[in-house]
Amino acid sequence: MKDLWQNQSKNLFLWVPFIMAFGAGLYFNLPCEPTLYMTITGLVAVTIILFISKRTFIRIIALFFFGLCYASVFTHFINTPQLPRNMHNIEIDGKVTKIDYTADKARIYIKTDSREINAEQKGNAIIRVSAKPELVLPNIGDTIRANIGLFRPSGADAPGSFDYARWAYFNGLSATGYINNYDIIHKSNDTSISTLRDYMHTKANSFLADTLVLGYKSAVPESENNIWTATGVGHVWSISGFHITLVSGWLFALFYFLFRAFAPITKRIPARIPALICSWAGLLFYLFLSGTDVATVRAFLMATLVFAAFIFGRNAISMRNVCVAFCIIFLMNPHYVMQPGFQLSFAAIFGLVWLWNDIQPTMPKNKILKVLYTASLTSVVATVFTAPFVIAHFYSLPIYGLLGNLILLPIFSFAIMPLVILGTITATFNWTMPLDIANTVYKYTLNLGEHIAELPYSTITLPHISNASLMFFILGFMCLMFIKPIKIKINYILFVCMFGIATLIIAIMPKPIFYATRDHELVGFVNKGKLEFNKSRASNHYFSFDTWKQLNGEATGTPNKRRKHDKGLYLYKTDNFNLAYIQKFTTLQKHIINLCNDDNIDYIVSYFYVDAPKCNHKILRDGFVIYKSGKVKYTIANRPWHNPR
Repeated sequence: MKDLWQNQSKNLFLWVPFIMAFGAGLYFNLPCEPTLYMTITGLVAVTIILFISKRTFIRIIALFFFGLCYASVFTHFINTPQLPRNMHNIEIDGKVTKIDYTADKARIYIKTDSREINAEQKGNAIIRVSAKPELVLPNIGDTIRANIGLFRPSGADAPGSFDYARWAYFNGLSATGYINNYDIIHKSNDTSISTLRDYMHTKANSFLADTLVLGYKSAVPESENNIWTATGVGHVWSISGFHITLVSGWLFALFYFLFRAFAPITKRIPARIPALICSWAGLLFYLFLSGTDVATVRAFLMATLVFAAFIFGRNAISMRNVCVAFCIIFLMNPHYVMQPGFQLSFAAIFGLVWLWNDIQPTMPKNKILKVLYTASLTSVVATVFTAPFVIAHFYSLPIYGLLGNLILLPIFSFAIMPLVILGTITATFNWTMPLDIANTVYKYTLNLGEHIAELPYSTITLPHISNASLMFFILGFMCLMFIKPIKIKINYILFVCMFGIATLIIAIMPKPIFYATRDHELVGFVNKGKLEFNKSRASNHYFSFDTWKQLNGEATGTPNKRRKHDKGLYLYKTDNFNLAYIQKFTTLQKHIINLCNDDNIDYIVSYFYVDAPKCNHKILRDGFVIYKSGKVKYTIANRPWHNPR
């Protein structure tokens, strides 16, 4: 045992970012907020311990609490202004900072004084408003007076589900909404990377340029996006390692041959060094042009470390470099560890580095077989390492990812991507032929993708993965990658054990049978395994329908079944509890006393506020779910990003 522990000394650093991330993850899921004074004190204390203590166990505990305290201090430090309530038909003055283009609309980002939206926090607020297709858009940098409607970012629809309010808070977004009209107060002629990005979008007029070069995330039509997701190549629409690798390779080849042509330079230093420096500068420009998404930042940091390693003659691709990039991004914004893009991006890169650096599989000698074998292994390992995160966030898994990657990814790599990059540049000079050719190739590729997506069981729906089970999946991967065995393959044994525990948690985790939003406008009843709702649509809870269906193991996008009521009163009877949901005020007045006195009614849920002190043990408030046993679990809604009052 002692020899096994000593054998891990070189790999101890690799655990550091994950321990900090677990601490941050615990903070983001706490039911209440620790005080700022306590977390600042804790952050100072654990930092000191990390520097003075040499005991591994104490350092592990200190790193965990460092992640927790750092996330808490960071939360209070950014203090994003928040909308106190939904507002309609209001006028604000602000500056257009960015315009995001989707498949069916444009979304305008406006920076305004937080007092314009009645936020308690001082400073500038960023709001995002959707524009109607017929509205002529302002230019980036223009100061406008706009008539808009705003909505508070909504919290989680159920315990453990996606919390949009938290995401918005840590991404600096105060509110979303719509814009009716606007007047330009001051027209700007400022030039910036955002204005260049917008100009290139206008000139290219192609969703391929928007997604593959300019980084607009929702420019692909939804019907087509579903095809790419089913074929396992949906990652090409999010600029990350795939794009950075291609662009860096092309830039390096270009600059390398250019510098090789200048003998006075190559006589003094190898041509690769100035070529790497110029390629890095080009990648930096591409990073900002693409919108600096977290996956792009991760890929850029990795490329930076690889370039530095090549320049100084060090190992370019290593677990240590990936962990360094992890730590840098964590310190930039600890909430990134909770976001799908971060998790999927790092899961894939960790898996691939482990495969090619540690496992080093034997390759066939035939060149064609070698290429196919490499592509297959890469696809399989990336799929396995990202699968728990894909299921946790999207509740489904593409089955034919390997087939899709082998057939479709080379077309994107060697035809569509280079044509789109070239076409985006030439479109600024009014020459769009490369983009036209890319669009033709894309249509052919889409046809191939449709055939793959139409295969039986191309996508399977899987049960919800809780935070606890996801943690054990991550621990399993960590044991597999970081533990160095001596004789017995202890890393594989621990990997199987951790995955077994995670799977067991998923299997025994009960599913809710009743759901309620925070305002009780929308509720869901499970009847014979299927969800029924009190209404067919709810404008304030657009995503709640699909979220609850996913948690119940149902396909999304299907029509909602309406549950019948008796003049606004719903009675829901189960083996372990009976519940009454009251939707209309007249029904509330008529029935509330009888329901309170009825011993057969365990829970009362009302769309309207009920003040009944003698009946409070029955009345359920805020957002919650109820399990088959009758246990009630509330959705956390009192953290700083929920704008609690």
